[in-house]
Amino acid sequence: FFFFFLLLLPLSSPFPQCTDLRAPATLTGDLSFCSSYARGGTSCCDASQDLRLRRHFDAMNVSHPLCASSLKSLLCARCDPFSAELFGVSESQIPILCNSSSSTAADFCSSLWDSCQDALILDSPFAASLRQGGDLRPLRNSTAYSKLTDLWQSKSDFCDAFGGGGGGSRNSSLCFDGRPVSFENGAGSTSTTAGLCLEKLGNGSYINLVPHPDGSNRAFFSNLAGKVFLATVPDQDSGGVLGLDESNPFVDLTDQVYLYTTFGMTGLAFHPDFVSNGRFFAAFNCDRNKSPDCRGTCACNSDVGCDPSQLASPAGGEPCRYHTVIAEYSANGTAASTPSTAKKASPEEVRRIFTMGLPFTADHGGQILFGPADGYLYFMMGDGGEKGDPYNFAQNKKSLLGKIMRLDVNNIPSAEQIASLGLWGNYSTPEDNPHREDKEMQPEIWAYGFRNPWRCSFDSERPSYFLCADIGQ
Repeated sequence: FFFFFLLLLPLSSPFPQCTDLRAPATLTGDLSFCSSYARGGTSCCDASQDLRLRRHFDAMNVSHPLCASSLKSLLCARCDPFSAELFGVSESQIPILCNSSSSTAADFCSSLWDSCQDALILDSPFAASLRQGGDLRPLRNSTAYSKLTDLWQSKSDFCDAFGGGGGGSRNSSLCFDGRPVSFENGAGSTSTTAGLCLEKLGNGSYINLVPHPDGSNRAFFSNLAGKVFLATVPDQDSGGVLGLDESNPFVDLTDQVYLYTTFGMTGLAFHPDFVSNGRFFAAFNCDRNKSPDCRGTCACNSDVGCDPSQLASPAGGEPCRYHTVIAEYSANGTAASTPSTAKKASPEEVRRIFTMGLPFTADHGGQILFGPADGYLYFMMGDGGEKGDPYNFAQNKKSLLGKIMRLDVNNIPSAEQIASLGLWGNYSTPEDNPHREDKEMQPEIWAYGFRNPWRCSFDSERPSYFLCADIGQ
């Protein structure tokens, strides 16, 4: 399966979410029955749900005005933008009621009991089975018309079952006090972050997902073997599935990629100007015993105080038999085609951006992405995988293992300059890389001290924030 990964607020901070685990929807009109439960033009109910709640309320036929008012607010609580918290995302028809054990809200549970205990209610929501400790059962037999006292022996029993906000059997960070959720008293969170959802679109073993740079509803997916697919993403909540044809890849690089448990195609990135220049990049591993183009300097060398002959031979052969590679490709086709409309790309490599031999066979990262603000290529590299990093590669300023590198792929030096600068391929190093003033530090290095920075991302709204997942040794 592939999923869209989402960042949620801490569990201690409620966020807007409905009982179906979706974000509150933007209203196209007004709610007539539960109008006070729409906030900022959003609600967990639409007009049809609002009408069903009105009909439910009318059908209960409650003659006691105070009880009727409480029951109306209780039914409308399902429309509250924070209803997932109020109902505890459970099967109960009743939200978690504030009771005397709550120090931040009125004792709504007691007031509801007092106003409704002797009121006849048709098909009372309180008569439904309740989830208590995993056991589903009503406390007493229910009838079509019922009073709270027909179902519950006392107020304390009632509030033990439905109460929350610090006590009872249904504890929650929020409880319902008869009104829309408000944080004016400092409870909860004032964040307006929308609820976040996952929607399954299809199946497949894809290791990279990159939105099409033209902003359309298309995205590129790649698998570990080295195939890249161009897919159409269906509209949200449309019920559609991903339009991806695995028999028709956008480009097939499997002849160049060495595939094994910890090896394969690890990264995919499209140039910020892809729609005009057609440039895209792939990061993968190769085997020099099988591919004549798989060659480069070993990461274990005299510059970093490492002797390849002293390394224990990894499974599958000698040290630096396997390399990590970044290669450039093009989606420029015939004169009648543009990169934005291209459905195929050539597997012929335009140029080799980076090649480095791997001393060990694990923890070699491999993600690549372009910075949204600077347009440079960021390359994530692990420390090689040997337990405890015994050669101290991640902290060694001359080693590129255990680092995140920042490369300029728009200004390609000449072959003579590449050799004289000791570069690992066809790129230049940005003048504002943060360690350029440190003469002991390789100029490519943007950050160092990593074990295996596997997947990283720039914050879309704060591009100076860079989030990275590492195993943490």
